[in-house]
Amino acid sequence: MQVADHPLPPGDGRPVRSGQPLPFVRLSGFYFAYYAALGAFTPYWGLYLKARGMDVAAISVLMSLWYATRIVAPSTWTTLAAHSPAPINWLRFGCFLTLASFTAFLLPLGFAGLFVVMCVFCFAYNAVMPQFESITMSHLGVRSDRYGLIRVWGSVGFILVVALYGILVDRIGIASLPWLMLPLFAGLLVSAYCNQYARLSDEVHDPDPHSFRQRLKRPQVIAFFAAAFLAQVSFGPYYTFFSIYLTEYGYSASMLGLFWTVGVVAEIGVFFLASRIFRRWDAGKVMVFALLSAALRWWMTAIWPDNTAVLLLAQLTHALNFGAFFAAVMQLLVRFFPGRMNGHGQGVFYGLSSGVGGVIGALAAGQLWHLGGHVAFLVSSGIALLAAAIAWYWLVNGQAGRQ
Repeated sequence: MQVADHPLPPGDGRPVRSGQPLPFVRLSGFYFAYYAALGAFTPYWGLYLKARGMDVAAISVLMSLWYATRIVAPSTWTTLAAHSPAPINWLRFGCFLTLASFTAFLLPLGFAGLFVVMCVFCFAYNAVMPQFESITMSHLGVRSDRYGLIRVWGSVGFILVVALYGILVDRIGIASLPWLMLPLFAGLLVSAYCNQYARLSDEVHDPDPHSFRQRLKRPQVIAFFAAAFLAQVSFGPYYTFFSIYLTEYGYSASMLGLFWTVGVVAEIGVFFLASRIFRRWDAGKVMVFALLSAALRWWMTAIWPDNTAVLLLAQLTHALNFGAFFAAVMQLLVRFFPGRMNGHGQGVFYGLSSGVGGVIGALAAGQLWHLGGHVAFLVSSGIALLAAAIAWYWLVNGQAGRQ
């Protein structure tokens, strides 16, 4: 397909000409590669750091960098791309920096060295996805209902790698994890060179008269960001220590892969059904229900860690407290920040929720872990319940979330 010589920067918000073909395979391929690498990083990286001699406090600090860089990486990268005559080059450079920095994990580094490398790697890895989201939306335009059919391939990549790498780690050891992940990041770089922004229509302009700052001050918008922030905090023990938590109860690496996989499999169903869900229920109600399911999930994880059936059931709720939650967030961001403002709204969401919330969640998990893993998950359950109460009062009660 043809692309503009100087494509518009991320967050422009103008629709694609309806006659343009959708590069489904190329777009899906990038999501597949990105989340396949994440499928190796999220479940197993804490175990890898532990095998390198890091204690719980060191692991929580190193893993918190994944979230800390989310505070600045997306906005920094999209700003650089917006001021570039060829913004696609920033996506490709970000993927190259991700691969190059990750090779440093092959070196015998101590905590200080790992800290520096994690900073660079996490910054680059976190920078590329928000920019690619804008590339995807530049192709979809008014056909945004097809987003789930593209994004779902990221979930497929995550599932395949989590399951396969669990078996490989059992057979050849956790020390081999960096070597296993390098081909995934190489594939991400190749995929970046296969994609480009779409040609956008120059005739359509965003008529929205409201300023971004005015919208940020609305009570329902503040409540939305507060609930999203608390939701991410509640995931702190899960993303940082869930695999370690399970190994303490005798589960093998292949079983860890199963636990991580079942949730993402259920998540796929939500992506396929998202358009039907939101035709029937308001996004605010879906968000509340997702947060309540998170509270239940963390409570079950805390109380019955040695019950395989209960843990599998808890993991299946990932379809709600991640899949449905994320889908509801995207709907609400479009509602609160239409048109060109949506890119800025996405930036605040990633920075505050995934960024600040992720850092606080990971660091708090490290402190709570000294009292026991079950305590950390019980606290997470209470935090998710508080988030649900906030979302119910401001986003659902009286339909405050509607414009």
